[in-house]
Amino acid sequence: AALLDDPGAALQYGATEGYNPLREQLAAFMASKGAKDVAPEDLIVTTGSQQALDLLGKTMISPGDKVIVEGPTFLATIQCFRLYGAELISAPIDAYGVQTDKLEQLIAEHKPKFVYLIPTFGNPSGATLSAERRKKVLEMAVKYQTLIVEDDPYGDLYFGEAPPPSLLAMSASVPGSRDLLAHCGSLSKVLSPGLRVGWMIAPPELLANATMCKQFSDAHTSTFAQATAAQYLKAGRMPATLSNVRKVYAERAQAMGNALRKELGDAIEFVQPQGGLFVWARLTGAGGKVKDGGELAKRAIEKGVAFVPGAPFYASNPDLSTLRLSFATADVGKIEEGVRRLAQAV
Repeated sequence: AALLDDPGAALQYGATEGYNPLREQLAAFMASKGAKDVAPEDLIVTTGSQQALDLLGKTMISPGDKVIVEGPTFLATIQCFRLYGAELISAPIDAYGVQTDKLEQLIAEHKPKFVYLIPTFGNPSGATLSAERRKKVLEMAVKYQTLIVEDDPYGDLYFGEAPPPSLLAMSASVPGSRDLLAHCGSLSKVLSPGLRVGWMIAPPELLANATMCKQFSDAHTSTFAQATAAQYLKAGRMPATLSNVRKVYAERAQAMGNALRKELGDAIEFVQPQGGLFVWARLTGAGGKVKDGGELAKRAIEKGVAFVPGAPFYASNPDLSTLRLSFATADVGKIEEGVRRLAQAV
């Protein structure tokens, strides 16, 4: 459809900021999720949301700069920000996301270049920041004039009740906060990871610097991929897709939770996911069973099952008993068999 609609644009070089029909569709998509004041020129299209994070690192971090992240947080972000010389400071989380009282203490003490958060169905924790805490985060941004980076690849993947609105959507109710907020989004988790289409909404100066960096990084995101995504959004197919994706992931998450409870019992602790793609678990060592996630990972490989130990998701003070299990790509049968093998390794 993308080729039929505009074959010239879909197969040629394009603007670094992104294919304009897609930018228009993404602005409308954000409006449908409560961020009603996003204009097409307020965003750039990136090659997946990970490129947006890389551009933030390139444009903002100088060696020795402090950046606050959640503990635990997205592994690739830790690697990326450290590559640019950041000193990472971990803010503790609980079942309701980052602990805002501790976060405020850390901001006041360290005066970071920015704060990086995954407020909705965090990777790896699965935790979702409460509406009350979201407002506090935005108020802190204004109080301390500190940029907040909201990474939101999982916000649409809820299984029951919808999560609170994004920080971007809520920023309209906290005067001044929109100018201190960068929002990164992605179509990878709902449409196709191979498409590599993400976006960043940010204040004008940051957006301009990120665009310049992107220009000499990859010139622009694939115009064919952008045109494909634009056509998909324009056709109004996203609501049906999201409904189907949520149903599939909910079934897989439930299957994994049921299997873990059945096969591992008190040897493992976890909160049943309400969205996202992961189960974040902690080994208890009950009955003398293995308690180290790294050790279990080695044993599990021998049984033909893989997961990511939790330690690398911490910028500091890792909890070695943690592990992240993904239910994103395996069907229910494979999930149940994988957990059986995991139990044999424990």
